[in-house]
Amino acid sequence: MDTILNIAFDFEYFPLLIVVGVAWAVPMLMTALRLQKLPTVIMEIIAGYLIGHFIIGFASDESIRILDFLALTGFIFLMFLSGLEIDVDQIIFSLPRRRLTWQRFQRNPFLVGITYFLITLFLSFLGTLVLSTLIDINNVWYFSIIMVTTSVGIIFPVLKNRGETSTNYGQMMILAAAIADIVSIILFSFSSFIIRNGFQPEVLYIVGIFFIFYLAYYIGKKLNIMLFRRISFQLAHAASQISIRGTLLLILIFIVASQFIGEEIILLGAFLGGLLLSMFLHKDRSLLIIKLDGMGFGFFIPVFFIMVGVEFDEKSLLEFDANLIPFLGGLLLLMFLVKVFPSFLWVKLFGWRKAISGGFLMASRLSLIIAASAIGLELGVITPGVNASFVLLAVITCLLSPVLYNNLNPVNKSSGEKTIIIGGSSTGVLLMRRLTMHGKRAIIVDHDKKRYEDLKAKGFPSLLGDGLDAELYAEVGLQPDNYVVVETGSDELNLEICKLLRQDLHHEKIISKSGSFSLVRKLESLEVEIIDSTRVLASTIESLILRPSTYHALIGSFENYYIQDIQVTGRQINGLQVKDIAFHHDCTLVLINRGNDKFIPHGDSYIRLGDVITVFGNDSSIDDAKEKLSN
Repeated sequence: MDTILNIAFDFEYFPLLIVVGVAWAVPMLMTALRLQKLPTVIMEIIAGYLIGHFIIGFASDESIRILDFLALTGFIFLMFLSGLEIDVDQIIFSLPRRRLTWQRFQRNPFLVGITYFLITLFLSFLGTLVLSTLIDINNVWYFSIIMVTTSVGIIFPVLKNRGETSTNYGQMMILAAAIADIVSIILFSFSSFIIRNGFQPEVLYIVGIFFIFYLAYYIGKKLNIMLFRRISFQLAHAASQISIRGTLLLILIFIVASQFIGEEIILLGAFLGGLLLSMFLHKDRSLLIIKLDGMGFGFFIPVFFIMVGVEFDEKSLLEFDANLIPFLGGLLLLMFLVKVFPSFLWVKLFGWRKAISGGFLMASRLSLIIAASAIGLELGVITPGVNASFVLLAVITCLLSPVLYNNLNPVNKSSGEKTIIIGGSSTGVLLMRRLTMHGKRAIIVDHDKKRYEDLKAKGFPSLLGDGLDAELYAEVGLQPDNYVVVETGSDELNLEICKLLRQDLHHEKIISKSGSFSLVRKLESLEVEIIDSTRVLASTIESLILRPSTYHALIGSFENYYIQDIQVTGRQINGLQVKDIAFHHDCTLVLINRGNDKFIPHGDSYIRLGDVITVFGNDSSIDDAKEKLSN
């Protein structure tokens, strides 16, 4: 029997086996060879080129067509996830709210990002005119907008690894890259539609996808009712996986609507679908993103990049004849220059070294440049040789840009971990004592001179200053990993300081106290970690009533016993079971955090590198646990 329910069993799975095998093997080999700093997608493209020429080059047209369909699905997923990564709240925060001055303009990530993009577009157009003297360029405008693209997927990990994503500098670059993504997708969607159909009234159909975006947003806000949320939660982890099905439905709504308007705007539709979901999910999106990343980066997206390598035709570069080397060299130089020159906008704020190194990092390009080039090839406005050149140089920029950035702007390792306490109240002083007891650095900032002098006399690290002064945080050496605890004794002042930290300085690790529901809502909108004093007091009284012995034991022994999180970095215990490690008899393992999983350890539990283990014990037992887990 050859079929069941009309499903044929004669499909050739060998090409798909090879592609999936490569997708699995590439990150494994990169980890084994310690090449994790190289973008995985680059190696996937190279591996795709090799298997395309030596293994699956002779596969049937039907098999290649199915792989092309999976690759297109991966590309759509990539655009969707790119939209999902855009922090809409950050863009809204950056919109100017006061009278614009030159100084405020320089500090505004949104305005600088728009200006950066416009300068890039202008330089790209001029550079394309110069390149047209070397080769014949059919459409100068389309060629130039290919080069304004950038790669948030390369920029964000580099900044994250250096702890710069939360700094003003990092936010400037991330927002500039996000704007380049959004505007360039819109530009080549409109441009390709006009190139194919001419400048006709039908071009306004593209506006329809934005109308669908607004309509979906409006309906989504109306559906945000308790019954709908309860049903979604109940089905989220069942066999139905309703959140995933709903996400796929959202993607397909935008894709099908885009196809009705014009196939050139499919990628714009996928991007807007991701942007829409990002607006709804906010901080509650982590679990869904993990599932979507699993589908996208686990299967579809690697297939896309591998197929880019499979279909790369190096012979098409021969169309340039003797001009090949000058053209590739000139194009690569132009791809860097159009990003480095606009980075001078950052010089006044961050200095020459940081500004120029940021421009080199912004020059990294990958998925969007491949997309725009592929569409241009299909439209006939760029040749196969130009398309191959863009793919080749995209790989080169992704390899060079992070290296140039790190060499021009080395990491400053002199700044240490610390907690900054704004307000010398009794709460702040007690927190300082307890952090010091745990061996943590902290500094108290207070604007009251008398209280400041009293703190200094008692030996507390302190600074006289106003928490509303942005320059204060540069003086105190605020770093992205530093916690800022805002407790001035005034709810209104706490809120204003949190606004400064979150909106102007783009700091994320902020903790403050709230005594009213209205203040809780305002602090939540700023994504501040909130200590609800009313709830804490109620919880304390509850503990005194329901578990008085435990409560008094913990509070009374706090000076001798405490809880601490320790990250496992010791390779010698990687893979060992808890029962095989001789922990101190006064040390208790409370919890193991592994990625997004949390579980209570027992003797048969395995310890893995990167685990964060919560331990309870006294000073000597905690030190012993640190030595065993970290060394």
